[in-house]
Amino acid sequence: MVPSWVPDPEATPVGQDPRDVPPEEPLEPNGRPGGPIAPPGRFAAARTALGRFARTGDDGELRRGLGHYVREGYGGARTATQRFGGTARTAGVLFGALSDLASGRATQTAARLDAALLRGRSTQDIIDALVDAVRPVDGTQDAEAARPAISNALTELLTIFPDADLLNLTPEQRALVIESFVANDVFQRFALDVGKSIQDNAPTVAAGILRLAEARDYVREAVSASFRDIAAGGEQINTNTVVDVTRRALQETLSVFQSYL
Repeated sequence: MVPSWVPDPEATPVGQDPRDVPPEEPLEPNGRPGGPIAPPGRFAAARTALGRFARTGDDGELRRGLGHYVREGYGGARTATQRFGGTARTAGVLFGALSDLASGRATQTAARLDAALLRGRSTQDIIDALVDAVRPVDGTQDAEAARPAISNALTELLTIFPDADLLNLTPEQRALVIESFVANDVFQRFALDVGKSIQDNAPTVAAGILRLAEARDYVREAVSASFRDIAAGGEQINTNTVVDVTRRALQETLSVFQSYL
């Protein structure tokens, strides 16, 4: 259920910049054991419920589908949170890159970005450069989900703040990007795992698109509610807290999904 290459967000001590922690190397066949092995047909119950949601539009079936997705698909909220360790780590790298650009420093990523060199480039060029720097293509499902999630989060920010400067975002805008990224990433992973069940069971192509949009909005609101709960407790997102806050928001969101059963 948790591939060996998924980083453990808890490996980053509180107060330590997540960009200073090298990523875990993939395990060799005889390396240390990973997490629990995924059972056959682990998404079957989720696909069944989501198929009914696609045919009827019943929100209760969507909730049941999300519950089965977490409980059987990933062995419960705790293991699912571990599986989403890459999301928390990527959130830390993304927040750090945006903070570096805002302060005029070259980003501490594999592809170093310099705000002075990006200044004057198109918005899409800047978004593409950030995506490549924060989450390079590596052939994993994590990257396949995270790359569009980063792009969508930055695009959504500009929809809310049309005059925002991606090279000089405020702390509040950077925090909003992280929240949006996490919501998009969770949905992208969900769509990769079980989204086809919604598309295949919807009565029309248009209905399938609408159902997926409804699922996306539902996931987005659940993730946003988790971030709001953490913020209400007085904890703000910054370079030192972003990984831990993201991990906690993920665990709370996935626990809520599991509770639907």
